[in-house]
Amino acid sequence: MSAEINIDIEDMYRLMGVSPEVYQFGRTIEEKLKDRFAKIDETAEYNQLKVIHAMQKNRVSADHFNGSSGYGYNDIGRDDLEKVYADTFHTEAALVRPQITCGTHALAIALAGNLRPGDELLSISGKPYDTLEEVIGIRPSNGSLAEYGITYRQVELLPDGRFDFDGIKNAIRPNTRLVEIQRSKGYLTRPTLSVEAIGEAIAFVKSIRSDIICMVDNCYGEFVERVEPSDFGADMVVGSLIKNPGGGLAPIGGYIAGTNQCVENAAYRLTSPGLGKEVGASLGVMRSFYQGFFLAPTVTAAALKGAIYAANIYEALGFKVVPNGSEPRYDIIQAVEFGFPEGVIEFCKGIQAAAPVDSYVTPEPWAMPGYDSDVIMAAGAFVQGSSIELSADGPIKPPYAVYFQGGLTWEHAKLGILMSLQKLMESGAVDIKNSQL
Repeated sequence: MSAEINIDIEDMYRLMGVSPEVYQFGRTIEEKLKDRFAKIDETAEYNQLKVIHAMQKNRVSADHFNGSSGYGYNDIGRDDLEKVYADTFHTEAALVRPQITCGTHALAIALAGNLRPGDELLSISGKPYDTLEEVIGIRPSNGSLAEYGITYRQVELLPDGRFDFDGIKNAIRPNTRLVEIQRSKGYLTRPTLSVEAIGEAIAFVKSIRSDIICMVDNCYGEFVERVEPSDFGADMVVGSLIKNPGGGLAPIGGYIAGTNQCVENAAYRLTSPGLGKEVGASLGVMRSFYQGFFLAPTVTAAALKGAIYAANIYEALGFKVVPNGSEPRYDIIQAVEFGFPEGVIEFCKGIQAAAPVDSYVTPEPWAMPGYDSDVIMAAGAFVQGSSIELSADGPIKPPYAVYFQGGLTWEHAKLGILMSLQKLMESGAVDIKNSQL
């Protein structure tokens, strides 16, 4: 073998811009996580079998990958994919469409399809994700639920992140039609909610009024556990295909899985009354949708490892991380609270520098639509905005926390975290010598 060929892994990291000091620091952290990573792989194996079983049950074949055009009538690939989702999530039905443009759109369809003027929407997990504020009408916007006479209230979580059952009981009114639960933290530093905790809250709501629809914003949580909120009574679980369930291959799309009635109502809102699920051409995305869903459990596992690695890296450096380095995981998002804007910005620069796409670009904060402050986003993704791919973002406002997620492979997630630390080191914001290792 030629002496010019480089086969040393540390030298490869150096070539990528990671110093020996940062590499060795990361290696020390990684060694402590091997047993935990093995348990994540076991969950991925279980979920992989669950998806394969659903595909085999619905007799998926090469014919399912053919796209349809125009109205899309009798598209077996589209229709059977929705059966695969329903069987995987253990629901009566599902709506899985490229016409759903993003997670916010999926949530807006689910809400608007199942609420009517005079109804009240109640969030029992505190403030929803920023982009839902205009959907609901918390921040005035054209076409919001508030403009259609749908009211909104929320019950905050308790200081320790648990549901406030007394507050929920007192908040439910005769016109409360739908209870919304956000599984992930969004741009907050509260704990992510476990499927078990969500199930307890749903059971409590149903014990008060069984006719209340319980909807879970499942974004970033799919396949992290062996069960989903729909296994514990959720009438609808909603998410984006450019997050966990798309496996990095879906180029667009969202899903709503739940009861026949809730899904049908959402389908009428997506297309038109009288048409619902019967129309909607799949064009050429079916193979990507199926294959992405097939890969989703292992891709989610890779992202989960990256989140845990990031938590342990930055916790050792003295920063507040949510979840902390040893807590159970219920989504793929890792928050790191820096307390100063430069920390968020330099972290994002490192993630961008590790990307396979647009690695030469320097991310900067900007006034992104749907947010109430400047936001910085780092993502050199194959699919624009795909947050199952390596990405990081955060609002430039106190407590100056960055939210890291994704990584189609563990190796890429690892590189991204090491590059984020490298940028922070080079800027003088962090010194490894002061770590708690």
